[in-house]
Amino acid sequence: MSTEISALANRPMIIGGGAAGLMTALQMAPEPVVLLSKAPLGAEASSLWAQGGLAAAMSDDDDPALHLADTLSAGAGLCEEAIARRIVQAAPAAVEHLARLGVAFDRRPEGGWRLGLEAAHSRNRIVHATGDGTGREIMRALIAAVRRCPSITLLEGVEARSLMVEDNSIKGVLAVNAQGPFVIDTTRVVLAAGGIGGLFLDSTNPSGCFGQGLALAARAGALLSDLEFIQFHPTAFDGPSRPMPLVTEAVRGDGAILIDDIGNRFMADQPGAELAPRDIVARAVWRRRAEGHRTFLDARKHPGAEFAQRYPVISAFCKMAGIDPATDPIPVRPAVHYHMGGITVDGEGRSTVDGLWACGEVSRTGLHGANRLASNSLMEAIVCAQWVAESVQGTNRRPSKAPAAGPPAPASDPSAVRPILSQGLGVLRERHGIERAIRILYPVANGRSAAADPALVGLMIAVAAWRREESRGGHYRSDFPETLPSAEPSSISLAEALNAACEISEIRTLSIGSVQP
Repeated sequence: MSTEISALANRPMIIGGGAAGLMTALQMAPEPVVLLSKAPLGAEASSLWAQGGLAAAMSDDDDPALHLADTLSAGAGLCEEAIARRIVQAAPAAVEHLARLGVAFDRRPEGGWRLGLEAAHSRNRIVHATGDGTGREIMRALIAAVRRCPSITLLEGVEARSLMVEDNSIKGVLAVNAQGPFVIDTTRVVLAAGGIGGLFLDSTNPSGCFGQGLALAARAGALLSDLEFIQFHPTAFDGPSRPMPLVTEAVRGDGAILIDDIGNRFMADQPGAELAPRDIVARAVWRRRAEGHRTFLDARKHPGAEFAQRYPVISAFCKMAGIDPATDPIPVRPAVHYHMGGITVDGEGRSTVDGLWACGEVSRTGLHGANRLASNSLMEAIVCAQWVAESVQGTNRRPSKAPAAGPPAPASDPSAVRPILSQGLGVLRERHGIERAIRILYPVANGRSAAADPALVGLMIAVAAWRREESRGGHYRSDFPETLPSAEPSSISLAEALNAACEISEIRTLSIGSVQP
């Protein structure tokens, strides 16, 4: 192992085996790169589970300018317009590139793109593959391409435990595999380990996605932004399975409606109805459930008898639960689906730590703002991977030696954190619930237990939510329900989060008294 690892020294390292990591590695060819994946490729990647597709202006009646307008509207004032414009303009070419890599996108009989409609889009612009299996098909093609690419050294079953930093510069990665810990010297690291759904009880993300990339970056000294903005998908399948199967928004785009257990269509009077932005629909479903009702997606009329053909994945898990969507309403509820916040990056994916880039959900590019427009995430990962790869390749490649490493932290286990965040940082939030979460998470994040990194990420999210005294997009405060006239992105470092948590805990103790975890 030592000889093998030493031979990989000073190559760029990509951490994460989802679409963002795989595409970045492919875009860097023929430069030799190392790709670390904690699990076998695709096994714990949110990309694999994506049903919706990629948003891109591919039709004659569409234009990137319209796509940009929809993106900015959904982002509730927090998108960075310049980067959003650049990304949506590059989206059609990214779809064509994936098709050349072998992704079998859905086509019409005459050969044109079969484009779907999702919430808050003004045009049909969602490119699908195998109906509701877009993520699986994209990952199949990318994994095959990576395994064929001679310049990519793939290390599966290897987990990055910490980034080694000196003078705000990356010097190496401390990783662990079945044989134990080891260090790889490198001055260039791309974090592509996104997703935080594993920090919550109800999520559509793989349970292994609990903010590992954010924890690595925060402990390395990187700045993080907009952590309070978490998208709850309004139509996760309401059953016992965790992670929760997703009933894609495309079903509502095909005409399905939301009803409660007495048959009331409770979104009918809302602007956009079932195709309103996700945060609005999620809150409506949440409130209806809080009133004691169950909630359902009714696809009996639209798409009706065509449901199984159009959505084979959803149809299969519904059938396992004894439900036929052509004749039965589908039970649904909100669940954590996507994180708009992440590592603060520039237009090339560079973080505030020299030699550290981020791509995909782990990054905060400015595209999504406070509320991601449906199907913009896979597209962002594919588009930005090229820019990140170009930036990494254009950076000084001086050999470097990592400093001596101490023993690695234990493997992370977020199970103790899930009920805390689910209670305090759910669809609806308020000050005392957030403060209680901060008080419980603070000592755990400061320790070295298996819950330390998950608690650290949860703590930073909670502090960011506590600081934002308004409601905007995926962040809703019942004690501050109004949206402020002007919007500013939030940013926070690990040191700032810990200091704020300490102060908040002291204020709570003095004003309300000790609350036992």
